[in-house]
Amino acid sequence: MQKLELRTVNLTRYDTPLREGGSMPALAEADDGFLYVVKFRGAGQGAKALIAELIGGELARLLGLRVPELVFVNLDEAFGRTEADEEIQDLLKASTGLNLALHFLSGAISYDPVVSKVDSLLASQIVWLDNLIMNMDRTVRNTNMLFWNKELWLIDHGAALYFHHAGSNWDAKAQQPFGLIQKHVLLKQATRLAEADAIGKLALTEDKMKALVQLIPDQWIESDLIYENTAAQRTAYANYLIQRIHHSINILQEVGDE
Repeated sequence: MQKLELRTVNLTRYDTPLREGGSMPALAEADDGFLYVVKFRGAGQGAKALIAELIGGELARLLGLRVPELVFVNLDEAFGRTEADEEIQDLLKASTGLNLALHFLSGAISYDPVVSKVDSLLASQIVWLDNLIMNMDRTVRNTNMLFWNKELWLIDHGAALYFHHAGSNWDAKAQQPFGLIQKHVLLKQATRLAEADAIGKLALTEDKMKALVQLIPDQWIESDLIYENTAAQRTAYANYLIQRIHHSINILQEVGDE
């Protein structure tokens, strides 16, 4: 089985809070000298948002789409003691251990569908991915895409995989249609979904899905254990993805491209 890896860095400086909904990410510096947008395990959406971010981002990477580098960020227990803001201090205390971060793309600008158009195959691949992971958060109102160095980058997949917030028996949810795809900002430009489906099935093999879920830290799963143990819950994630990819032709029918 192919092994996938993420680097691990240590948080050294909390810089700027990015108060976006309940996730409360922040711009912060790590011991490798780079700036990151850090997503904290102790935020309102909990570890499942980090799992969705990890799986969504790495699936995009496996498809050849541009995603800022994802890294695990270790947060020392003593880190937040000097933070003056009590809300942030509580967040940091609740996030001791491994968190997740995206490399900060300095100077990037948000994708504006009125100003910019996307290549039809690229648009189709993004729609295909977001349908696969049931990502509700790529709309005109909130595109979660950036232009950086004249290229399109995908960010923020924490709202995906919402099946894992609703009890067990995830296998039964794998073939469910995703009606919210109709609100996708790139849907009208996604005219090559059949081609994107073929590319996706070649890229996202069963072995890669099994390797991908091995990236999920035990403590993230243990914080909201639904299955009998961490191994069983990892297997459930892999099975969900494998089934959803296998039945992706149904997803194409859902958006009117057969």
